Amino acid sequence: MGQKKLQRFAEIETFPNVLIYPEGMPGKWAGFFGNRQPLTLELACGKGDYTLALARRFPERNFLGVDLKGNRIWRGAKTALEEPLPNVAFLRTQIDKLDRYFAPGEINDIWITFPDPFLRQSKAKKRLTHPKFLQLYQPLLAPGATIHLKTDSPELYAFTKEVIAACGCETLEDIANVYALPEVPALLQIKTYYEGMHLSNGRTIRYLRFRLPATPINWREIKLPADAAAEGAY
Repeated sequence: MGQKKLQRFAEIETFPNVLIYPEGMPGKWAGFFGNRQPLTLELACGKGDYTLALARRFPERNFLGVDLKGNRIWRGAKTALEEPLPNVAFLRTQIDKLDRYFAPGEINDIWITFPDPFLRQSKAKKRLTHPKFLQLYQPLLAPGATIHLKTDSPELYAFTKEVIAACGCETLEDIANVYALPEVPALLQIKTYYEGMHLSNGRTIRYLRFRLPATPINWREIKLPADAAAEGAY
């Protein structure tokens, strides 16, 4: 590991707005932020571009970026301390362990911005919009909470639409080409570092906003078209 990364790993351990595999957090986020404002998560947040931009626009809400890579979290957390943005924090952990850190109904919205699409079918369960993850999120979300996906991957976009249908989710917005709109919504004008790269390479940016069903999701019972196609190949 490079010297700069080592320094950043050491530095984030001293940041008051970074929690690293914390214990005893379910139900404690209002105490951590010092208020009962609604809590929005950005999953696989990287440098926290969306976390920071949303926090600037909505000071009446709290924002938490979640990522495993401390080197990336360092940048977002440092910016939040420098501005300062008291409604921003970062959680370093694996996303599939979210239920260790939140009580039922504690999360009000989830943003998933340019995640790894895991294009190989054998890696489908790692996609952050797979039914396995939706089942994980479901009890942690407050009533009426929404999930936002912004991606340059046509495969992940199509896959997520299949998941939304198979799981009985409610599609609230479906935009196949964000920047082809006559007027791009303000929240979708926010650009992450990776989005800037994708746009410079001529990639199309897609967006979905949806709400999970009231009935519990059992991901093992969900049959997706891609699963049926894979089975038919054998």
